[in-house]
Amino acid sequence: MMTEVLGLPRGRALTRDDLDSMPDDGHRYELLDGVLVVSPSPRWVHQRVSVNLVTRLFAACPDDLEILHAPFDVVLAEDTVLQPDVLVVRRSAFNERALQGPPELAVEVLSPSTRGVDLFLKKDRLRRAECAHYWVVDPDEPSITAWTLRDGEYHVAGTAKADEELDVTQPFEFSVAPAVLLG
Repeated sequence: MMTEVLGLPRGRALTRDDLDSMPDDGHRYELLDGVLVVSPSPRWVHQRVSVNLVTRLFAACPDDLEILHAPFDVVLAEDTVLQPDVLVVRRSAFNERALQGPPELAVEVLSPSTRGVDLFLKKDRLRRAECAHYWVVDPDEPSITAWTLRDGEYHVAGTAKADEELDVTQPFEFSVAPAVLLG
C-alpha cells in the first residue's frame, strides 16, 4: 500500500533515482539492496550522542579526512544508498551530494526503531562494500563497539561501557567514554 501512495514502482528493486523522488517529510529514507528502509526522526538522546561524537571526532581528525553527519548519502550501489549517523571520509572521496563508495568509518547511534537494521543489515552491507571501520553507539546502555574490517570480515577492535574508554588507532587515534557522549 505504501508504494502506491508514494508512487513508487512495484515488482522491482528500488534505485537511487526512486529514492530521489521521496518526500522531505522528516523521515530518513535509505535503500538496502533495493529495499526501502524508512526511519522516523531520531530521539533527543540520539541527537545529543551524535553531536557530541561529531564534535570529539572533529577535534581529533587529521586534515586529509572529513567528519560528516546524517543526512548524507553513501552510495554503495545503484540499489543501496545509506545515511549513517556519522561518517569519516577522505576529503577527496565525496562531492556536495554524496559519497560514492564506502567511508573510512561509519557510525550508527542505536534507536529502538533502527536497532536491528543498524546491527545486522547495515553492518553487513557496509562490510560487503569494504567499509574499513564500523561503530555502534548504544545511548541507552551507554556503550560503544568498534569493528575493523580484516580479511573481508568485521572483527571487534574495541568496546567500552559507561565511563570506560574506547581507544582506537584507526582510522585515526581516538578515545572516548560512552557516558561522556550523553553529557
